[in-house]
Amino acid sequence: MPFDEGPVQTLVLGIGNILMGDEGVGVHVVRFLEGRTLPDGVVCLDGGTGGFHLLEALQRASRVILIDATLDGAPPGTVRRLQPRFSTDYPRTLTAHDIGLKDLLDSLYLLGSPPEVVLFAVSIPPHQNVGLTLCPEVARIVPAVAEMVLSELTSQSTARRRSS
Repeated sequence: MPFDEGPVQTLVLGIGNILMGDEGVGVHVVRFLEGRTLPDGVVCLDGGTGGFHLLEALQRASRVILIDATLDGAPPGTVRRLQPRFSTDYPRTLTAHDIGLKDLLDSLYLLGSPPEVVLFAVSIPPHQNVGLTLCPEVARIVPAVAEMVLSELTSQSTARRRSS
């Protein structure tokens, strides 16, 4: 389903700056998923470095699966699945662009339309190189994170069928 065709059940949103290497891991995962068959009602979006241009996309989704890099000191390629409810629930160690994303999510709460959010936070090394390539540890995890997202989508789809 193209993004501009009405409400979206689930938005898979990859966040990050691909010009800063590992910092762009969320975008790399979304690009990997774009070649896969996704359930109906699911849209993938390259969110870049966030910002208020994403507000409309977030408002249209009942559920958002975010993929973002985190500087949490864990070994590069470590993935954590979180279900933050408020911006204060997000790891402080998300990379620099997350400030705009946290503000956007707070705005959705103020507007009365917050989506359910699942965050896959991917640990990256503390020193980033400028460039389009990921370090080997982060590059290896991209297909696995994509599978985690697909699993999340499948379990959501199964739960929705059971409740119908």
